[in-house]
Amino acid sequence: MSMLSFESLCLKEDDCPSPTEQQGTEDEFDTDLESDEKEESNNKTSISEVYLEACRLVGVVPVSYFIRNLDSTTMTLNHHGLGPLGCKALAIALVADMNIDTLELADNHIQAEGAKYLVEMLRANFTLQHLDLSNNYLQSEGAEYMAKVLLDNISIKSIKLSGNGFSDDDAKYFADALLTNSKIKELDLSHNEFCGKGAEHLGQLLANNEGLEVLDLSWNHLRMKGAVAFCAGLKVNMMLKHLDLSWNGFGNEGALAMGEALKFNNTLVHLNLNNNRLTNEGVGMLCRGLEFNDTLRVLLLAYNSLTVEGALTLVNVVKNTPRTALEEINICNVLVTETFVHLLEVTCQEHPGLDVQYGGVGGFIAKKPPKRVDPMKVIQDYLDQRKLRLWDFFRNIDKDGTMRVPVADFRKAVQQSSIPLDRYQIEELIQRLDRDRTGMVDYRGLADTRKQMMRDHRRQLRKVESRQKKEKQKSDRILKTFQSAVDAVTPRSSMVISPGGPRDDSSGGPQPFSATPLSSWHHIVMSNSSRYSVSNLSNEHVHLPMLGGTTPYRPTSSPGMRSYSQPNLLDDSPRSAPGKSVSAQGICSDSEFGHSKLSPTANHLTRSRPALDAKQPVVKAKTKKVKKKKTTKRVDKDLKNTNVK
Repeated sequence: MSMLSFESLCLKEDDCPSPTEQQGTEDEFDTDLESDEKEESNNKTSISEVYLEACRLVGVVPVSYFIRNLDSTTMTLNHHGLGPLGCKALAIALVADMNIDTLELADNHIQAEGAKYLVEMLRANFTLQHLDLSNNYLQSEGAEYMAKVLLDNISIKSIKLSGNGFSDDDAKYFADALLTNSKIKELDLSHNEFCGKGAEHLGQLLANNEGLEVLDLSWNHLRMKGAVAFCAGLKVNMMLKHLDLSWNGFGNEGALAMGEALKFNNTLVHLNLNNNRLTNEGVGMLCRGLEFNDTLRVLLLAYNSLTVEGALTLVNVVKNTPRTALEEINICNVLVTETFVHLLEVTCQEHPGLDVQYGGVGGFIAKKPPKRVDPMKVIQDYLDQRKLRLWDFFRNIDKDGTMRVPVADFRKAVQQSSIPLDRYQIEELIQRLDRDRTGMVDYRGLADTRKQMMRDHRRQLRKVESRQKKEKQKSDRILKTFQSAVDAVTPRSSMVISPGGPRDDSSGGPQPFSATPLSSWHHIVMSNSSRYSVSNLSNEHVHLPMLGGTTPYRPTSSPGMRSYSQPNLLDDSPRSAPGKSVSAQGICSDSEFGHSKLSPTANHLTRSRPALDAKQPVVKAKTKKVKKKKTTKRVDKDLKNTNVK
């Protein structure tokens, strides 16, 4: 098939049909109107002819809908099965079009090849403002072409790329393209395959871009790590108004990061968190941010694992926050109670614009059953207070003293006594004393239960403390990771040094930040990696000077250790002579070196290095002398013994 270029299919002025000569005398207004109509009809004819010729050359069937609706500003060609070649013919026809501003090509399987033709067309067409390429199997190669569109074209205001199989690495194309493009107002990347790493790039997109107002990331796989990275960019964003993050599996940890972002974000108006595995605990974390937010109007939390407790938390936040802007809360799957309805009515009196959509009245607040005291412990305490023995208590029914009684007699005796046990505790006690269901209760098991109960009680307390400690550590770790991510994505900041060298802030204009992997954010303070470092530690993390003219000292890279600058210990002393020995670290072993005047830092470093301790040789010499004295004493003693003999 012969190659087809746009220039070869653009009609020349000579090919256009000449307008009919005007006849009769008409006023100037009618003449101008008639000429405009003729120009429009000629333009329509030329575009349709170009399209038909392009279809003939590439070998595809023309779409009649396109030819019939050339006078419309919106061209809807969804589900027409264009394919790459049909998209090529369409792109050729749209090169010179000056009328269509909305082009919808969803579900046409144009693939990356068709996206390439659209890129070429958009380099010449600056009329299109809205482009829909959803479900076209673009994949990674197509994502790269779409990024070129965002870089070259300045007329596109909204673009839909839903369901195109984009992966984590493809998110970087959009982050880089939107670094300088402030014309794009709406971006739809839903139903793709972005995960945690992709969320890092998308968070960087929010941190750098200054034009995007609507972003749809629903039906991806961001999860908890992606939520932390993305919310870090949302925290510093100053333009986004509408955000859809539904069906991403944030969990309560993601809700914690979102709450931290809402404390500082003052532009977001609409937030969709439907179906994100949030519980009442996650809603409580989210409400911590809503207490400080005064711009969010719509909050969608439908199809999460919420109960009436979470619903009460949301309404209480609105009631107790006078400056809140919330007008709509959607929890349509939650059944509420009369208490909630009454609280909502009171809140609506203070906030008349509030609309809460709930599932209906009929829910209940799940109350934990009262924890009953161990019945064995109750009996032991009862006996200890009255200074009784078990046999004294049961001697009326245990005539033989075998400490085995029938179940019915045991139950009757306990019920008639003054032991404070209810029916459920008595049955539990019987089950524990008659495990084999023999019908006989062996109450000897009550005798030695004190120590076992105390051990169980201590074990239970340790479990509760351990669980609370783990939850606290997890929340602190997420907040620390979130703050590190915020520092990494904050634009125009000197907090992060880009890989390969320090950032130069002397040049004017915004400085793009580097893509810091999420894994390094977890250890950005604890690690000694030279690839990523925080510049606020630059006064501590520096290269050590050369000592004695040899290889500079390099500290071992261990977690949690910061490398401090070591002063040049030879500045105030003469250079070491050639004959003097030098240690492996490049430090002279001269005896005068131990008596030199050092700074406090140097003294600290000297004390921490055993190689610089000048007292060690003296200690060794003393031990040798002691050994010699012992040998001489032994010789003198032997001589005396021989003389005596």
